[in-house]
Amino acid sequence: MFDLQDGEYLIKLARNSMETYIETGKEIKPPKDAPEKLNQKCGVFTSLHTLEGNLRGCIGYPEPVFPLIRATIGAAINAATRDPRFPPVTLQELNQLLIEVTILTPPEKIEVKDPKEYPNYIEVGKDGLIVRKDFFSGLLLPQVAVDWDWDKEQFLSQCCVKAGLPPDQWVCDKDVEISKFQAELFEETEPEGQVVKRTLK
Repeated sequence: MFDLQDGEYLIKLARNSMETYIETGKEIKPPKDAPEKLNQKCGVFTSLHTLEGNLRGCIGYPEPVFPLIRATIGAAINAATRDPRFPPVTLQELNQLLIEVTILTPPEKIEVKDPKEYPNYIEVGKDGLIVRKDFFSGLLLPQVAVDWDWDKEQFLSQCCVKAGLPPDQWVCDKDVEISKFQAELFEETEPEGQVVKRTLK
């Protein structure tokens, strides 16, 4: 579990990483005085939102392959400058964006005999999803299903779409691999302002 102080540290680190990279093109080094807790390996995503609530960038690391501090720096820079859905964020624009950091638990493959059973193992508001099929892969964070008011079946279908697959692929193809994970979310209430730990339920 990560507390609010951890979230505040990571949000500040994410913003500093983006500002420095946009200004200089250089990636900051992980702070040597970072709390030891934040050096454990974790998956993490950084999301950017406009003041109106629209997504402006979201990239991260699903698997715990890097220390959380390093992963947050990389995810923040990538969300601001390398999300293919959006043009790179400018420094002036960054001052008007809200930052969200989502820390992930390691993905857990859902084992079922019949694909129709998948919804029985998913809890909206708690689980995020990863869909994989051959070279196709798609991930949706837990908050996405809540924000769009999806039920379990819609969540599975939309994750297939995110992977570039037909929406019903999860129920008609036994070779589709579906994993779930949980997450802790921290977000700004205003740019460079108060940070809160978001509860989805």
